Amino acid sequence: MLFAALVLATGVPPTPCADKGTALYVDATQRTLWLCEAGNAVDAMPVALGQGGLDKRVAGDAKVPLGEYPLGSPRPSTAYHLFIPVGYPTPSQRHRGFSGGAIGVHGPPRAYGGPISTQIDWTLGCIAVGTDDEIGRVAGWLEATKARRIIIAE
Repeated sequence: MLFAALVLATGVPPTPCADKGTALYVDATQRTLWLCEAGNAVDAMPVALGQGGLDKRVAGDAKVPLGEYPLGSPRPSTAYHLFIPVGYPTPSQRHRGFSGGAIGVHGPPRAYGGPISTQIDWTLGCIAVGTDDEIGRVAGWLEATKARRIIIAE
């Protein structure tokens, strides 16, 4: 587990969640998904992002959106084990001309799987964890905390 390794290496839990409340937080620069509970980091895992980069604006650009978004309920996925919908674009973004959809947090592709899937950015705009166990932990944590938002930042 990345979180445990970071704590062991430094002796101090990392603090990327200090001002995030209870939410999923994606540090896109570090390619890390944090589970933030009441401003404390409770877990972290590496992720793959969109092959088009960051700051999604239009459908089909394969970019990951930046900002804060509502999360839908986790649902089974034949392609990725579990899929957690991200509410992109927001009504304000849609009004400004942003387009697209079907963005989410999900598990590894059924064709590959395993941690190798987080070594490169391969998604079409989603956030992908490396294992079924990791997406299961995220989904279970969302259910337990009732967290319903994600923050994606550089």
